Amino acid sequence: MSCFKILWLSLLLVGSALPSPSQKHAYKYLRVGNEADVTAVPRAGFALMGGGKDLDEAFRWLCIRAGGGDFLVLRASGAGDYNRYIQSMCQLNSVATLVIPSREAALDPFVATAINHASALFISGGDQANYINFWMGTPVQDALNAAIKRGVPIGGTSAGLAVLGEYSYTAQGDKPDDPNLDGKTALADPFSPRITLIRGFLDIPILQSIITDTHFARRDRMGRLLVFLARLNAPEGKPSETPVSVRGLGIQERAAVLVDPDGKATVVGFGDAYFVDAAKAHGPMQKGKPLTFGEFDVQKVAPGESFYLKSWAGDSITYRLYAEGGKLRSTQTDGAVY
Repeated sequence: MSCFKILWLSLLLVGSALPSPSQKHAYKYLRVGNEADVTAVPRAGFALMGGGKDLDEAFRWLCIRAGGGDFLVLRASGAGDYNRYIQSMCQLNSVATLVIPSREAALDPFVATAINHASALFISGGDQANYINFWMGTPVQDALNAAIKRGVPIGGTSAGLAVLGEYSYTAQGDKPDDPNLDGKTALADPFSPRITLIRGFLDIPILQSIITDTHFARRDRMGRLLVFLARLNAPEGKPSETPVSVRGLGIQERAAVLVDPDGKATVVGFGDAYFVDAAKAHGPMQKGKPLTFGEFDVQKVAPGESFYLKSWAGDSITYRLYAEGGKLRSTQTDGAVY
């Protein structure tokens, strides 16, 4: 997924215009609503969306926190599909989409300026490898973190959710013909080159020491989240005397976790959220060997219920999971993993 052999181009495109082939690495900016930005007073908050069909309730929540200002959608590919959808639900000055498809585009001064003027931000689905390859270490990353620090609400779905935690699975090792790293594949070899993890793309204080995952039960990703946690909490492949204590948050499709800055999280939509603690987990890890590691404490939170990130407790069904020779064992009565 190399993105470095690219011409240095940047062009402001308004409306539905598309770049010519010679401009394919330029950014696109597509906007509806008023042409001029307004000064708004946003309220911080974090909309963590699990993917699938977009969830109106989560977008309305972000819009309310935008304070009537300018809502900006960020993408690495695609067009302005979200603009009319968000505008139809929300009383906002404008809704715009900024497509940043390369590191060269990410360096254009307009890109950071657009992020700096936004009063709500949303990172769309797609391929999180592009967000890391194209945006990390550029003014885009700086502008996003400055916005978070100012109290601008931010959300993300699917790939956009994957990069919101302090730790992220980057998907940089995915295969073009097999983009879904499922739990079974990850458990078979926790050191597979497909398991690529980074720290510190975004700095959201309440999501520190958390890694997020998406499309959760639908794509059978519990096993891979446990592998991520095993790797992060025992980086050398064995229990650490001073564990990092990274926790996991997996969110089902058509569900969202709406997080206040104080850590109160509410699950909304049509699926559950899974809060996973690996503080007690340990076990041997070897390259090419199926994972044996546990125990993992799981709290399953249904739509309409709340969870508190600071205390890591809430209205939940609790159970434990163990990885044993690459297979998962659950303490739920029916043996269910989810």
